[in-house]
Amino acid sequence: MPNDNFFERVYEVVRLIPPGRVTSYGAIASYLGSKGSSRIVGYAMGASGSAVPPVPAHRVVNRQGLLTGKFHFPTFQLMEQMLASEGIEVDGNQIKNFKEKFWDPAIELSID
Repeated sequence: MPNDNFFERVYEVVRLIPPGRVTSYGAIASYLGSKGSSRIVGYAMGASGSAVPPVPAHRVVNRQGLLTGKFHFPTFQLMEQMLASEGIEVDGNQIKNFKEKFWDPAIELSID
């Protein structure tokens, strides 16, 4: 599959998101030099369940902090429960204090 390498690159970034922080599909795509490919990042997250080592896909949300990927988890509540276990509050599928919790790979992974 041609996306395998891109998916692996996405997974590498997602594995670096610290517990208690979240990022967006678009931020990952932009960091990987594929701005505008947030949908492909979403596809990668949907396919990440069998990735080894595991990918903390629950830490990736849309640009507004909405849990749009929750349908790809075994239960609709699991994504929110996993975030809650890391101290992230969710209200109505929306991450509270999203800007404070946001982890931007372009900033966090920049090499000075």
